[in-house]
Amino acid sequence: MDDTTLLQEYARTGAESAFAELVQRHVGLVYAAARRQVRDPQHAEDVTQAVFIVLARKAGQVARHPGLSGWLLQTTRYAANAHIRTAVRRARREQEAAMQPEPNDSSPATWAQLEPHLDAAMASLGTTDRAVLALRYFENKTAAEIGQTLQLNEEAAKKRSARALEKLRKFFRKQGVVLSTQAIAASVATNSVHAAPSGLAAKISVVAAAKGAAASASTATLIKGALKIMAWTKAKTAIIAGACVLLTAGTTTAIILNYHPPVRGIPPDWSVLSGHADQWNWANDTIASHSTTGESILASTKKYRNVTISAILGSTNRGAELVLRMQDARNGYHVVYTPDDTPWAAENGSLVKLVKSVDGQETDLAIFKRRKLAHQAKVTVHASGPWIDVRLNDVEIIKARDAAFAAGYVGLRVFGDPVKPSDSTFSQLTFY
Repeated sequence: MDDTTLLQEYARTGAESAFAELVQRHVGLVYAAARRQVRDPQHAEDVTQAVFIVLARKAGQVARHPGLSGWLLQTTRYAANAHIRTAVRRARREQEAAMQPEPNDSSPATWAQLEPHLDAAMASLGTTDRAVLALRYFENKTAAEIGQTLQLNEEAAKKRSARALEKLRKFFRKQGVVLSTQAIAASVATNSVHAAPSGLAAKISVVAAAKGAAASASTATLIKGALKIMAWTKAKTAIIAGACVLLTAGTTTAIILNYHPPVRGIPPDWSVLSGHADQWNWANDTIASHSTTGESILASTKKYRNVTISAILGSTNRGAELVLRMQDARNGYHVVYTPDDTPWAAENGSLVKLVKSVDGQETDLAIFKRRKLAHQAKVTVHASGPWIDVRLNDVEIIKARDAAFAAGYVGLRVFGDPVKPSDSTFSQLTFY
């Protein structure tokens, strides 16, 4: 029986044999994807078990999904994200040096470049594109078999596969990995799935068929986290689709962020890098700042390497800023949000820009200009390796590459003088 028939059989009758067959077919795919993301064999087993428990709970719904392997890859992404955020960030960083990519005689250098970004790349695709590539390169299905699974003719399956592969190529290029689609296809087909540990499928079949009733506390946490992210992503996608946000002509890509609760108040371990503490206060769920004496920076005492910081920024007279990878008040990056109808925008225009400071000398790395920037907007900055991207209301507007600072403090910045003071607000602040 095919995957859909097995899912329907399990959803209708609870047949454990049907579910065990599904686990046996796909456990290698899920385990390999989990291991790429959590970088630890034992944690990968936990994520794999959580994914199949979610499958057991949602079998009836998934049976209507276009391609089980694509669904499994995305759910693995959700479970791995839940694991990373709630359990093993520190352990993951410590283990990364030891967990090198497994060697492959055919293309070790290519796979080493692709592996860290593969699951994020697959997650960036639409449902059908992800299903096509999962079937073609993770399961090595033919175009005819893909067409049969997704109800496409063979030629349409080939064309969609080629287009989806091109999207992957562009995604990898943004991460600094420049490869042809042929090289990507060959490396993914050869390396993306490998055998799960002996006995894992049997163990998962027993626990997952019971829908997690006997799962460990850590696995239950992963299940809860994965389901929460799944629900949040679905809701946020619907909100963005309904809003039809358009920033500029040709810019319509909606970037879905992992959900993370906003901090309440000024973080207790943050301190002032420059300026004075009395320039910052918390009221009405908002951090507010005022400056007529130049720069003031409120920042973490912990240094971050790959990091995301996000807040709703507001200003009525000048601008509000997020900082990241700051070494001190004179070195690091900051993102300036200058809304429309402010004295500063009257001279400089309303804009969002990414700035690098070296010994106090500022260089604009990228500028996004747009008329009618609102007095408040959500600004998100994500740094991964040498890449820094800036999003306005969850839509990417800036992507820049700069390797001057690899890690540093994150925080908030304002700049004002007696002629043009700065009164800025920061709400819904998250950083991770």
